[in-house]
Amino acid sequence: MTDEPTPDAPAAPAVPAAPARPVLPAGPASTRVDKWVWAVRLTKTRALAAAACRAGHVRVNGDRAKPATTVKVGDEVRVRGDGPERIVVVAHVLERRVGAAPAATAYLDRTPAPPPPEQVAVAAQRDR
Repeated sequence: MTDEPTPDAPAAPAVPAAPARPVLPAGPASTRVDKWVWAVRLTKTRALAAAACRAGHVRVNGDRAKPATTVKVGDEVRVRGDGPERIVVVAHVLERRVGAAPAATAYLDRTPAPPPPEQVAVAAQRDR
């Protein structure tokens, strides 16, 4: 038996399957900002997230956040880290760390794109 379509049966169109959205665990209405920043992988450890809060590198809705500041869906969180400032909006509250794909669906990234290379100022170099 061959897998060729019969002349009287129409060929089925090739439709790519939609990628499955990662399922996020049901979370509480709000959680601590240091837990959430760590859970969505904006920092590597929860201790680094708490330290960033204490140093003033985390803001929730424009205000400096202590580690125990609560976040809920719709809050804007700004995190200054190694690279440029990340601006994200909470889309799902998480208390436990999840994989990278589900974590990316837990927030909406509002970080502006970096300027194109031709607009970046060139650092001056001295002659030897």
